[in-house]
Amino acid sequence: MRRAILIFSIIITTLSASGLYNDYKSPILSIQGNRAIIKDSKDIVVGSSGIVMHKFSDDTTTIVARVDVINKSNGKATLNFKTYKALKQQALPLPGIVPAVGDKVILNYMYDRALIVAPSYKVYHEITKRFQNITWVHPDIMGAYLARQYRPNPDRKLFQTMCRQNVASLIFFALNDESVFVDCNNFKIVKKLKGGKITKAQIPFYTRVKGIDTSWLSFSSKKMDSYSTYYKGLINR
Repeated sequence: MRRAILIFSIIITTLSASGLYNDYKSPILSIQGNRAIIKDSKDIVVGSSGIVMHKFSDDTTTIVARVDVINKSNGKATLNFKTYKALKQQALPLPGIVPAVGDKVILNYMYDRALIVAPSYKVYHEITKRFQNITWVHPDIMGAYLARQYRPNPDRKLFQTMCRQNVASLIFFALNDESVFVDCNNFKIVKKLKGGKITKAQIPFYTRVKGIDTSWLSFSSKKMDSYSTYYKGLINR
């Protein structure tokens, strides 16, 4: 594991000074169907997500949609509208409101908070130490949730639920030969890093929570065969 940790350290250090991606704000220039056009920027990455803010008055705004960046070309970025699921307060005036030209888009929204999936404490410690500008959701919180759900094999839906519960928009997966930052909302890879060999991994990931077991009452509750193979399949499916 020492060789893998050393390689993680070399690669990650190059990014730790400035962080991953800055928030990018832009008005919607045009809308066609469920897609919008905004001005492009170096801070925009295909696969990243954000929100649309609708202004009712000088002191009243609300989130009316989520967006995914699907293309960048000729100085413009194309976004795809999605339902924003993080807000559950029924009192908010969301029903019937759709994004409009002039509404403000905020991309890389909540990219300063992330879940972390690491094979061991040493790798977890190295990653969190290097990316100190990111607020990491402790894996014990994730482990406790999975233990209650009897799910030692977390799927995309469970990860997205944990992201919403902990107000995070990124997941860091430390995998065999590489590591990736994945957008929580759409599971698109927004950053790849080279990594080292993982010879031994805690299942389902490093956490101090014990007893994340299966349940015979659930067909989706299964043991994970291989740490890296499982998560690579989950990301790339």
